[in-house]
Amino acid sequence: MRVIGIISDTHGLLRPEAVAALEGSDVILHAGDVGDPAILDRLAEIAPVHAVHGNTDFGRLREELPETEVVEVADGVLACVLHILEDLDLDPAAADIAMVVYGHTHRPRVERRSGVLYLNPGSAGPRRFTLPVSVARVRVSPAPDASGRAVLDPEIVELDV
Repeated sequence: MRVIGIISDTHGLLRPEAVAALEGSDVILHAGDVGDPAILDRLAEIAPVHAVHGNTDFGRLREELPETEVVEVADGVLACVLHILEDLDLDPAAADIAMVVYGHTHRPRVERRSGVLYLNPGSAGPRRFTLPVSVARVRVSPAPDASGRAVLDPEIVELDV
């Protein structure tokens, strides 16, 4: 069983509760609006990190982080990471992508479309209005389902802040 930690919209604030929730991850995906490169350094102490830039990331973050990244998160399991879902310029199902990870809205969301998991972990940074502060974890089962695809078990983790 592999565990994928997912975080987004930290906006320069990496809460200790988010770090604790991501402990034990085998890989961490950050879906943009990082706000401070030190956040990625701290997350890398837990597990390898793949991150994209968001619409509020400028300077070094904008220069060093891609807008979109496809990552192999488990044996043969691909995830597409981007900040704004509407910027997705490919058909994930046709590209054999199992999961699309995005942020931007600060609203946690889990849905499946055409066999693809779409996941927004919500915002782990400063609270926006009455939205929860959250991250996500996805457990990847080593045994495929009846269709031969990996089994992805997502969980939104609301942080007590």
